[in-house]
Amino acid sequence: MKKICFILLSLLLLVACSNNQDRAGQEQTDQKLMENKDTTYVGFALDTLREDRWYQDKEAFEKEVTNLGGKVKTLAANGSHEVQLEQVKLLLNEGVDVLVIVPTDATKAAEAVELANEANVPVVSYDRLVLNANVDYYISFDNEKVGELQAQAIVDRIAEGNVAYIGGAESDNNAKMLREGSMRVLEPFIESGDIQLVYDQFTEGWSPETAQEQLSTYLEGANQPLNGIIAANDGTAGGAIEAIGNQAGNMPVSGQDAELEALQRIVNGTQAITVYKPIDTIAKQAASLAMNIHKEEDISTDTTINNESKDIPTILLEPTLINQDNIDEEIIENEVYTEEEIYQ
Repeated sequence: MKKICFILLSLLLLVACSNNQDRAGQEQTDQKLMENKDTTYVGFALDTLREDRWYQDKEAFEKEVTNLGGKVKTLAANGSHEVQLEQVKLLLNEGVDVLVIVPTDATKAAEAVELANEANVPVVSYDRLVLNANVDYYISFDNEKVGELQAQAIVDRIAEGNVAYIGGAESDNNAKMLREGSMRVLEPFIESGDIQLVYDQFTEGWSPETAQEQLSTYLEGANQPLNGIIAANDGTAGGAIEAIGNQAGNMPVSGQDAELEALQRIVNGTQAITVYKPIDTIAKQAASLAMNIHKEEDISTDTTINNESKDIPTILLEPTLINQDNIDEEIIENEVYTEEEIYQ
């Protein structure tokens, strides 16, 4: 009987301790929220920091949120949807007021958005649109326009011949929009027979190494010359340039993002163009958007884009084509990179 009483007493103590811990944890959470109730807390969930441009996004976004009086926590998923989902859970558990997300996978990221919806946390899709999800706002550059600029630059340089299209990650809706823009330019030339699209592949993870490997494999078995390459970004452009070897400089290659290595290739003649998307512009506007959402201030958007679930209020920014003729004016004079960095 004494043994039974001891067990019951132990269980009661365990339950009491557990309840006390739960209450203590809740009190800590409540205290944290009370302390920060006047400060907007923004969670920034990045896909990756593997590429230089995303470091620029991170730094500019964090700086602007801080300048506007908010707090921000940035987490990068290194290209893994599973990691990003756990990071979003962490940000939501920490009590972020707004979630800004660059999805690792446009479709799978809907799960992360759903968690934010359940927590009544507004979601901004940054640069890449989350599909089939209840996103509140989308901010990006006009990706179809980027694709048009990339393709037109190649058409202007070759007029006719065989063209390769190296896409981004098929899981990224931006990659699909880039391709749509490029194909809109190419189609009349394909129909007339002036241009033949002899290679058309997406690139898993936007990997330069994968782009190089896939194009090299194609070139090894090709029985016709390649005259131009449209690459979805500067990383895949770099991979393509490695694949064509000593033809670099004789075959125009386009890219996107105005990464330093790409700018160096442009002045050296191995890459024809890149498309510059001012990182400060998108980062600052996204930071301001997040702050205004939490403060319930009026928000002006340019258009709506359907993400297969609803029409998302969208802010679209204009991209700029960069070549040897305007690299000094657009990049150096705007202090994106210095003359010494580009002209090595």
